[in-house]
Amino acid sequence: MIASLMYNRLKRKIMGNRLSKIFTRGGDKGSTGLGDGSRTNKFSDRIVALGAIDELNSMIGLMLTESLPPKIIKMLTVIQHHLFNLGGEISMPGYKIIQKNDVLELEEIITSYNKDLPPLKEFILPGGSKAAAFCHMARTICRRTEQAIFKLNSKDAINAYSLQYINRLSDLLFVLARVINKHKKVKDVFWKKDIS
Repeated sequence: MIASLMYNRLKRKIMGNRLSKIFTRGGDKGSTGLGDGSRTNKFSDRIVALGAIDELNSMIGLMLTESLPPKIIKMLTVIQHHLFNLGGEISMPGYKIIQKNDVLELEEIITSYNKDLPPLKEFILPGGSKAAAFCHMARTICRRTEQAIFKLNSKDAINAYSLQYINRLSDLLFVLARVINKHKKVKDVFWKKDIS
């Protein structure tokens, strides 16, 4: 509760003026502002992690331009909000918003979707339908985002549930790519060892 009140105060203080002014010139010398008002180098591990989260969220936004079932659209939209919250955590050191229930929800979704898919006997390659290919792209960005967040965590402790969340999300995106191909009636692309 206290953290939530602190976040809302910070948000009003920082975002109240920031959204009305797009450029501030504050980063012209290689530093950038964090959500807590401090500044850091644009190449710091924290900023690299924030950039990766933003890229992942943008890729999911690209997925949402495709024709998808309403259930998947709703789920991806919730995930986009969670990723924005995760960015807020990274931007405000010590702040926690991702909770255990967010991780458990992803696990339930993975289990639910995976049970309706045929068992995998071969590796699959990214592809199939365009929407599934976008999903695979999001998965690879998610893996890189996970690396960036864990690297940051090795120096500055990150919310343990956020670390779990980003790990589960890449698993979900792999399963979701298969679900999307099935929905589009497009076969997954299977890896062939001896292809020529």
